[in-house]
Order: sequence, then structure tokens, then C-alpha cells
Amino acid sequence: MKKLLITGAGGFLGWNICRIAVRRYEVTGVYHRRHAGFPDVACVQCDLTCYAEVKAMMRQLRPDAVIHAAAIASPDQCLEDPSGSRRINVDAAVSLAGLCGEASIPCLFISTDLIFDGTSPPYSEASDPTPINLYGEQKVEAEQAMRARHGEMIICRMPLLFGDVPSGARSSIQPLIYTLTAGTEMALFIDEFRTPVSGTTAAAGILSMLEKKPELIHLGGKERISRYDFGKLVAAALGKDASAIRQDLAANSSRPAARPRDVSFDSSKAFSLGYRPQTIEKEIAALICISTAKAKIELPSG
Repeated sequence: MKKLLITGAGGFLGWNICRIAVRRYEVTGVYHRRHAGFPDVACVQCDLTCYAEVKAMMRQLRPDAVIHAAAIASPDQCLEDPSGSRRINVDAAVSLAGLCGEASIPCLFISTDLIFDGTSPPYSEASDPTPINLYGEQKVEAEQAMRARHGEMIICRMPLLFGDVPSGARSSIQPLIYTLTAGTEMALFIDEFRTPVSGTTAAAGILSMLEKKPELIHLGGKERISRYDFGKLVAAALGKDASAIRQDLAANSSRPAARPRDVSFDSSKAFSLGYRPQTIEKEIAALICISTAKAKIELPSG
């Protein structure tokens, strides 16, 4: 089996990629603080912001390919700590691309729909990046600099993700499940739109693109949906009354970092390559079954 190195293995997306990748690869998951734990995955602790440490890891493990999923993905956290977030979102990414280029191995980078300003959806691979927050700016910079260091980079831009999570992590759906289960009222935006997919679907798509090697790909879902309508689907899957969900506008938000209103993806290129997301309703229903079976609905941090 080929050896695959996956950074960010303790986070939501990296954890999901590891779970699927073990079927086809000898996987090493790289984590910084949180060890997710996998029965068939070797986990290695590494500070990706330390070039010497990363270089030594690459020389020791000699992977056949790398998926770089580690990031500070919160726009608010990036705004609050611009230098710290830059070290992982840009500097570490570029260094890793350089090491992969020197070793002549594929490097797949996880980017985001938040590189767009939300004014001209749906966004295809031909759309020009127009970020409106620091997180988006860092991802654009990383995309361009990594390409300059490694001519055969694979860049996968991801939409809003939800799904099963390792202990200590969360996706966009866990706060909804907790709040609806607790019977608490919540307000969700009717004017923010994405094309979400589950972590399982995203991971399968990413691994497929690692084999197909497109230079740039959007891995969004087939449905454009607002936060509010997404919440209603979660309520229905839980058998809860959707009246607990109030409509709200993004303008009423107190979030520090700006958010684009509609970053829906045009993922037709990925669909033509065999990427097949399920409906949001089916993916939510499957997640609720998993959550119920595991009895693992946790209070989200923050």
C-alpha cells in the first residue's frame, strides 16, 4: 500500500479523511495537540510551523503523497491572531508544498469557499478569488504560493462541512443538534447561503481527487441552502419542532470577522469526475443515526 500523510488528523476534516483513507493507504495522521486515535492509523505529533521538525518528519516517514488539512479555519480566530494564524495557514502550507515538490510527490491542499466575497455565485474554478476576511486572504495566498513551490499541487476548495466528529472537535451541525435536543430557541440566518456536504462525502471526494490530480477543484454539494433551512432539516431529522428556530439576518450578527452572504459552489467539474454528493436531507439523517447510536451529543466549546 502507498503511504499517505494527512495533516490536521485531530480536526474534523482530517479525521474524516483518515477514516476513509485507511481502506486504500498506509496512513499516518499528523496532529499538534489533540490525538484523535485510530485503530489502523499511525499518529505523529508535529508542530507544522517548525520547518526543521516538518522536514525531519518527511525524511523519516517518506510518504508517497500528502494531504494538508491542518488549518486555523475560524475567520474570527484568524482576525484575533493574524500572525499565529498566518504561520499555520500560509507559512506551514508553503513549506510543506516545497518539501513535497523536492520529493516529487503529490500534495493536496484544502482550501475554502470563503475565498469569495459572496456577490456573484455560483462560483466555479474559473471565478477570481475576492476574499473579504483574513482567513480567506490567507487561503488565497497559500494557494498561490504553494503552486509556485510545487507545480503539481492539487487544490480542493471545500464548502461548509458537517458530520461526525472526533472527541473535542465539532462541525457546523453539532451546535444545532445540541440546541434542538435541549429544547432551546435559536436564531439562524435566512440570507447566508452555502452548498454544504458531509465530512464523509468531502473525504471521499478529496481522496478521489488525489488520484485524479486536477490542479483545482470545487467539492461543493448539489444544493444551495441557507443556514435557516439547514436548521429546519436538522430539526426534522431529530423529530423536533422547527418553531424553536427563528429567522434572522446576517446584519444582526456580532461576529468580529466579515462573512460573505452567498458562496455557493458550481461543482460541475467535480461531478464530471465522478464526485457524487447525496442530498443534504439524507446526509443529515445518516448523521443523526450515528449520533444516536454513539449517544455522543456534546456541548460545543466556545
